[in-house]
Amino acid sequence: MERSLSNNNQASQKLSFPIIGMHCASCARLIERQLVRTPGVLSAAVNYGSETASVEYTSDVKEEDLAKAVEGAGYRAILDQRTKDRGQRTSDEIKEEAKKKEIKELKLKVIVSSILSVLIFAGSFPEWITFVPKILSNNIVLFILATPVQFWAGWQFYLATRSGLKNRTASMDTLIAIGTSAAYGYSVWSMIFGGDKYFDTAVIIITLILLGRYLEARAKLHTSDAIRKLLALQAKTARVIRGSTEVDIPIEEVKVGDIIRVRPGEKIPVDGVITEGVSSIDESMVTGESIPVDKTVGNSVIGATINKSGTFLFKATKIGSDTMLARVVKMVAEAQSSKAPIQRLADVVSSYFVPIVLILAVLTFVIWFDFSPISSEAFKHAFTNMVAVLIIACPCALGLATPTAIMVGTGKGAEHGILIKDAESLEIANKIKTIVFDKTGTLTEGKPTVTDVISSQKLNVKSQKLLQLAASLEQGSEHSLAETIIKKTHSLKLKTQKVTNFKAIHGMGIEGEIEGKKYIFGNRALMDKEKINYKNQESRIMNLEEEGKTVMLLALRQAQGKLLGIIAVADTLKASAKDAVAMLQKRKIDVWMVTGDNERTAKAIAREAGINNVLAGVLPNEKASKVNELRIKNNVLSNWDNSKFIKHNTEPVIAFVGDGINDAPALAAADVGIAMGSGTDIAMESAGITLLNRDLNSVVSAIELSKKTLNVIKQNLFWAFGYNIVLIPVAMGVLYPFFGWLLNPAIAAFAMAASSISVVGNSLRLKSVRL
Repeated sequence: MERSLSNNNQASQKLSFPIIGMHCASCARLIERQLVRTPGVLSAAVNYGSETASVEYTSDVKEEDLAKAVEGAGYRAILDQRTKDRGQRTSDEIKEEAKKKEIKELKLKVIVSSILSVLIFAGSFPEWITFVPKILSNNIVLFILATPVQFWAGWQFYLATRSGLKNRTASMDTLIAIGTSAAYGYSVWSMIFGGDKYFDTAVIIITLILLGRYLEARAKLHTSDAIRKLLALQAKTARVIRGSTEVDIPIEEVKVGDIIRVRPGEKIPVDGVITEGVSSIDESMVTGESIPVDKTVGNSVIGATINKSGTFLFKATKIGSDTMLARVVKMVAEAQSSKAPIQRLADVVSSYFVPIVLILAVLTFVIWFDFSPISSEAFKHAFTNMVAVLIIACPCALGLATPTAIMVGTGKGAEHGILIKDAESLEIANKIKTIVFDKTGTLTEGKPTVTDVISSQKLNVKSQKLLQLAASLEQGSEHSLAETIIKKTHSLKLKTQKVTNFKAIHGMGIEGEIEGKKYIFGNRALMDKEKINYKNQESRIMNLEEEGKTVMLLALRQAQGKLLGIIAVADTLKASAKDAVAMLQKRKIDVWMVTGDNERTAKAIAREAGINNVLAGVLPNEKASKVNELRIKNNVLSNWDNSKFIKHNTEPVIAFVGDGINDAPALAAADVGIAMGSGTDIAMESAGITLLNRDLNSVVSAIELSKKTLNVIKQNLFWAFGYNIVLIPVAMGVLYPFFGWLLNPAIAAFAMAASSISVVGNSLRLKSVRL
């Protein structure tokens, strides 16, 4: 169960929790309706595929209210608070236990029903099976054998029907209950007053449907394999330093600030920062990267990853639901329970499906009873065809078409370090036409180094003095390049000096006083503002910028300001950047780079990455507006066909890839926000997709996963719609005038069960997709 806060006009919360007892898409809609009717509930979405509900509600709604609403619909909600009162098991554990119990019960019912169905079938057609004892053909024996199948094995259909009628709705269980009860009831009537018996039809239908549900339940267990695998990664204990001793404690007892020892081969229990020692850590289970990462003092470590070599101590910084693994599990679970836009059509059709089928069944009976070509067989044809229509209709396949594919697709992504926040992001990633990359930390490693220190020849200031002054000023700065200059100073064992009257000048640089002298350090715009003459260094600055370096100028601020020197910094392009850009361009995706650097430096980096489109000199607060400008521009271009002067209604999808806090607005503004896992929590929260492995090729993999998942969804929907559109008329008898074919209700039951299983099986193919 997951809980989160939501920004709304009134304080609201979001809650996701499992539901037990759903058998079809109609069940999900019934629960949705009950939840929405609950006072204080703002919205509710129930996913049949993942068997979870996501509810947004005001603070005055209690979990008990939600549970009662679900129970009022005839199902069971598993809420953590309620389960904690009864023990220490989590909602997921209870759901898992309930699913296993359901599968065990279904298996027993299938076995018993199969044996009884074989006996009833043999007794119903003694002329076909001559070796069967005559007693099986006795009507009372057939009644005795059929009754437990109808009311024990098939009792769940009656319970669901009663619940539906209570709430003025109908589901697939209603169709099954009506169809099998009609066959069973008429057979009992015929026992007393004479006529044809349909005990075999009733029991075989129930048996085949239960078999289908059993196979479907087993198959659906595998759609949640990704979450189970992630949860299995977690360490069970931690070796914590308590005073002068080391104690092994359960992971649940670890507190923020605890010092924990990890030995070679052990799992790291929680997230933290290394305080002592060095090691090589295998992070593949979380990030998908197979090469171990070297770690030393000050480096962060992720819980559930494996320590390969050295022993080290680390300080716990995140525990419980705050750890990276817990957040990954939460994101995968939420994505699997969300609804994709493409599912809306199936939901609309499903909402009208059962009433339409009931009308068609009655219509089938009336037409065949009144117009049967063989008057003596009129009732028989009318009755069996009506039952066939009731049984063959399958809203389940429609309900499973999208969510099962989403569940497997998001799980597949998680295995490769691609976290998908919601189903909508997974669906529309395939439609990306423009993608904008932030430069620093996204296209580049985000670890710039000082490459050039050039002092003014006129003032004869030594390069080390330049660095010392610049580093002293940068001590109070939050700019990403400040740390680079300070690190360089420390590596040369230079001491920084005290700075007074420090001031950061947004988008330009910084200023401050050292030993009574005023200094400024920043870009050309700052020098122009302070009227510092740097023109004699312009050619050198341009050369550095054309090499892709960021140039900063240090000047003495006085009556006639003087340029003291130049410091150039460069960031290394990620090894995967060039290949990723090339693959995106091969897919006809327009690639852009956005940066705060000047145009010359920006174009040098873009040229190295193979990017032709550059947005340079963009301030952090302007990134989101640039994304919107590109959307408007591309929308006009894509909607207008200049060759034919025709306007199209297609709207291009724009994506933004970033990693920093200042990227969060742009990530939210884009149709698909993609955050690098090495970035900030805010960036990851704003994005629809997070790449844990920091490999830019994963951007291409995410788009490929979206394409493959959407293809499977379309195949599932085509099958689900096609199945019902073709076979319902067949069950009604439209082929009889041409070929003399009528559909046996037992075959209809088999076809209905097969349709749901085929949809789940097709979705499971995504597990074998190569990314």
